[in-house]
Amino acid sequence: MDFLLLTSAKNPKIKHACSLRERRERDREGVTLLEGYRELSRAHLLGIPIRECFFAPELFLGENEYPLLEELKKSGAEVWQTTPEILTKLAYRDRPEGLIAIAAMQKKGLESIPVKPNGLYLVAETIEKPGNLGSILRSADAVNATGVIVCNRQTDIFNPNVIRASTGAIFSVPLAETSSEEAVAWLRANGIKSLAATPHTDKIYTETDMTGPIAIVVGAEQYGLSDYWMNEADLQVVIPMLGKMDSLNVATAATLLLYEAARQRNWKS
Repeated sequence: MDFLLLTSAKNPKIKHACSLRERRERDREGVTLLEGYRELSRAHLLGIPIRECFFAPELFLGENEYPLLEELKKSGAEVWQTTPEILTKLAYRDRPEGLIAIAAMQKKGLESIPVKPNGLYLVAETIEKPGNLGSILRSADAVNATGVIVCNRQTDIFNPNVIRASTGAIFSVPLAETSSEEAVAWLRANGIKSLAATPHTDKIYTETDMTGPIAIVVGAEQYGLSDYWMNEADLQVVIPMLGKMDSLNVATAATLLLYEAARQRNWKS
């Protein structure tokens, strides 16, 4: 399949794609940038609308890129071949993999989160670092979590670095954005207990029953959960710290808690 060639950084298509590196422009258009074969292929497989794709074959890491580009073109995306220099200019990564796409993304509320009798949910409050949010989504996908709720966000949930850190899991896990107050009300209305991770309790997480419908709640990297969540949570648990440090990275803590819940459920979703 033949692809059109763009070689000038002044081309309107390239200039528009460059402008989407800014969050304000992405929010205004309701789009995000996807970078790399794995993220782009997973987005396409899960039905995320791809509007445009730019590629530089000199930067490809494998042999599957051209079949994917053909699928994208057949699905209606505009596909443009460009130079390694231009693609590098568009990229977030230090070593781009030769593929960058513009994808339509729609932020959703709590109505998009399914309610299941034995649901396993993850609530992330005021997460600041895109890499941590992406890693949390990746872990949520790994245990087949029912949904992830982002409260009082401090980072763009569709930041390209979130997508990269999630390795595309952001497209597979039901995801909602809301306030902490609305999240608490939704959990209670649906009979879902909230479990807060905190160093200020003696209840070890492995000794807590997580087999019913439950939402694991984790907080900001530096300060942990807000007083609101600590007061409203149904359960509080601690992850023991045996060394000199007093806390874990938030994504690591979320992963431990999610996997403990999955273990107690005999690894059944």
